[in-house]
Amino acid sequence: MHINELLTVVCEQGASDLHLKVGNHPIARIRGKLTPLTQFKRLVQEDTIAMAYTIMASDRQKGKFKENFDIDIAYSVPSLGRFRCNVFNQRGTVGLVLRVIPRKIYTIDDLMLPKVLKTICQEQRGLVLVTGTTGSGKSTTLAAMIDLINATRTEHILTIEDPIEYLHRDNLSIINQREVEADCKSFSSALRAALRQDPDVILVGEMRDLETIETALHAAETGHLVFSTLHTLDATETINRVISVFPPHHQKQIRLQLASVLKGIISQRLVPRADGQGRVPAVEVMVATETVRSCIEEKDKTKLLKDVISSGTAQYGMQTFDQSLYFLLNQNLITEEEALLRATNVGEFKLRLEGVMGTSDLARSNMERGMSIAQGGGREAGGQPSPQAPSQAPGMSMAMPSSPEVKITLAR
Repeated sequence: MHINELLTVVCEQGASDLHLKVGNHPIARIRGKLTPLTQFKRLVQEDTIAMAYTIMASDRQKGKFKENFDIDIAYSVPSLGRFRCNVFNQRGTVGLVLRVIPRKIYTIDDLMLPKVLKTICQEQRGLVLVTGTTGSGKSTTLAAMIDLINATRTEHILTIEDPIEYLHRDNLSIINQREVEADCKSFSSALRAALRQDPDVILVGEMRDLETIETALHAAETGHLVFSTLHTLDATETINRVISVFPPHHQKQIRLQLASVLKGIISQRLVPRADGQGRVPAVEVMVATETVRSCIEEKDKTKLLKDVISSGTAQYGMQTFDQSLYFLLNQNLITEEEALLRATNVGEFKLRLEGVMGTSDLARSNMERGMSIAQGGGREAGGQPSPQAPSQAPGMSMAMPSSPEVKITLAR
């Protein structure tokens, strides 16, 4: 059994990940669910070791694996595409997890992301953070945003990744992509060097430590547009995470610095579609306004960010997770069960479904008009809308009905 044979099946079935563990059949994650590939035999230690050494092509990579007992690398198959791989030891055996990286870079419209992301991509300088749990689509969203800049602006774009995932070709912009340990020693050292390489846009794959975060803030402060990711759930947690990395006596200064450079935080979670055609992102978007900056600068006000985001939908295109879920539910893209399962405040969300809302009808209508996504199908559906999706004229926003007669009521 060769690793390429498994990856061919994984790609044919539209899976996002492949798990290889001794004693189990190969397991693929298809539309978010782990599915055993029972047409293949159960793996033994010799199988996983052979696959691991096929992926680790160089002696340097094999040496690092023997020293650290795990390694992150990229693996390419000419006829299939690229894969992000992690090889690790567990209970004395070798295991592998491979993430499929599509050859196609999907657009913001294809991925059904909020259209306000296109506005954020027009920023000339500052810091933009894309956050979420592992597997929530952060890399795909960042690739879409970088691709939009590449197609619309003449910039020097520099990416620092571990490993390189999406391969970008020069369009209007020129793009240089550096891989940690292959092209540079670390995120922080590459980011320091980037400031001397005349970049306009810098993508940092992940802000893992104090030095990387500090250098990213400095790069944004000195006139660069910096994109990066964090494993946080929402905007408030992201702000607190960045601040908490620094020593207490520096945190006030960092709050002021972050408030001045931050342009937006995009937090996302993937929710199964009601039509079964993959998953759709529920996205919280925070845009840096004067009120948002004030909440970042003052520690006691940071907890108010959620209310600021929810009230900034019509004017700034901001939205909370619960507003995004409510919008997707009203567009019949997700089920009520999935919406309730993923809502941040379940009690408040139920009241919203029952029509008991504190806002006026006009405010609610304005909020709904401010939320719009393109009628794509998401990455797992190849970016194409499903046949069941409601039709929409090109360029038109998807606004929810504001008629008072239209209401969803929970079964009691």
